[in-house]
Amino acid sequence: MSFGYVSPEQSMKDRADYARKGIARGGSVIVMRYEDGILLVAENRSPALHKVSEIYDRIAFAAVGKYNEFENLRIAGIRIADLRGYGYDRRDVTARSLANAYAQALGTIFTTEPKPYEVELLVAEVGQTSDTDQIYRLTYDGSIGDERGFAVMGGLAEAVTQSLGKGYQESLSLGVALRLAIAALGGDGAQAREIGPDQLEVAVLERSRPRARKFSRISRPRLLALLDEAQPDTDHGADPPVGPGVDALAPESPPPGASTFTDIEHDTPGSDA
Repeated sequence: MSFGYVSPEQSMKDRADYARKGIARGGSVIVMRYEDGILLVAENRSPALHKVSEIYDRIAFAAVGKYNEFENLRIAGIRIADLRGYGYDRRDVTARSLANAYAQALGTIFTTEPKPYEVELLVAEVGQTSDTDQIYRLTYDGSIGDERGFAVMGGLAEAVTQSLGKGYQESLSLGVALRLAIAALGGDGAQAREIGPDQLEVAVLERSRPRARKFSRISRPRLLALLDEAQPDTDHGADPPVGPGVDALAPESPPPGASTFTDIEHDTPGSDA
């Protein structure tokens, strides 16, 4: 037996640890459903190196990890989609078929190549209704999962997932969903940080868009407008609630010597996460 022998179990473990460390060094990406489609938000300072892209008419691609590796996978996915759509029908191009192709490629690379790909992928497809939306998550070893509601990968994915899950609902408007995603990326507690619009890459698969291609990037002006529209109401000067229950509890006249001023603080439900 040579001194260079490594058991298959140890080899796979070392490969997995190597890939996970590379993926965790990057910023997180969130893919989540909202009332009219699927929102994709990535922490990305580069205006040229995209983490979020279009694959086909109703299908989007998001990735974290090593850029040159997931860019090769993105281009391969576009070629597969174009060939299938040209040879058969555009409706035959689905997120499920692309996810299966990516899973086979990543699994082969993980087991046979000298170095595994340091990438995680999300393939999302917007359907005719919210019930038919699809989000598939693929890991470095070819494992594939069907995600419901939202998915997070890269960076501090576990902490972002917990923060996002506290306020997530499938019926959120685009602006509210965007604010929730940004708040989750920023974190909470002592390590919370503010993430500005110039640090984000945002895109949507918009179900109601009157074009075959449902993917569109959100520019900075539109991003700021959406965040302003979703700003929670902080008006604390509203009149106190009036109703039978309130009148029954209120005294008809103040006791002698008591102040006639009442300080009322209203907690207005808002959407700020």
